[in-house]
Amino acid sequence: MRVGFVGLGAMGAHMARNLHKAGLLATVWNRTAEKARMLGTELAIPASTSLAELAGQVDAVVSCVSADADVLEVTAALAPSLAAGALVIDCSTIAADTARRAADLLRSTGAAFLDCPVSGGVEGARDATLAIMCGGDPQAFERARPVLAAMGRTVTLFGPVGNGQAAKATNQIMCAGIIEAVAEAMAFARAQGLPLEKLIETLGKGAGSSWYFVHRAPNMVQGSYPAGFRVRLHAKDLSICRDMAARFGVSLPVVERMLGEYAELIARGHGDEDISATFRLKAELFTQHDGASRD
Repeated sequence: MRVGFVGLGAMGAHMARNLHKAGLLATVWNRTAEKARMLGTELAIPASTSLAELAGQVDAVVSCVSADADVLEVTAALAPSLAAGALVIDCSTIAADTARRAADLLRSTGAAFLDCPVSGGVEGARDATLAIMCGGDPQAFERARPVLAAMGRTVTLFGPVGNGQAAKATNQIMCAGIIEAVAEAMAFARAQGLPLEKLIETLGKGAGSSWYFVHRAPNMVQGSYPAGFRVRLHAKDLSICRDMAARFGVSLPVVERMLGEYAELIARGHGDEDISATFRLKAELFTQHDGASRD
């Protein structure tokens, strides 16, 4: 199978490299053409100059872009040049309804659309250990398996198009609660004067541990938040979760609380930092209280 990759951001570039390692990657494209040229040179493969050019060369396209409008734009641009039976495997995080609209754009072409959002951070993308949540036709999913297996360790079909995004929305709600709890706990621990490196080493093996605690609590100790998963992107994802819940007349407290905190971080200029930057706000709770006590 010849695969083209679209969207070479922090996650996508690593995912493309893993497809190359598996002998599947034929060409790449990125809105910023220089990124595609650089990766193409690194991997000794051509960088396509347009989405139409890419679509005409491959059996499958993997896309990993930022927003709903981007997915629809990319899919529409690919559609006229895709061969019947081609696969479009979208690994972006978007609304389930947007995934269904993208699938509709391909319906008359004979190509199949799979929504396959991923979880596992930049580390998972780099190490090909992503969890991939899929929605789409079962036969198309089986044909896509070698591509998905080259990028992830856990690959699951959850039902028709849109269900992959519903599963990812579930994941994003969990991440919101976990990162808030980790930030709050670490701010508490620092206020108690605990040795934070030892704390991470010990609690990382305890019942309260999580991927985020092990991999992101060190950011909080160092006061540095390199983008693994950007604040503004998780805010976008949680807005999708809010809209999906609102259809049931439900407001999710964790989602609403984190959207408020992310809005504050973005307003302060931290929107492109990793979501562990939530620690900035939690640490201030103790600073403010300490100042009030001294006053």
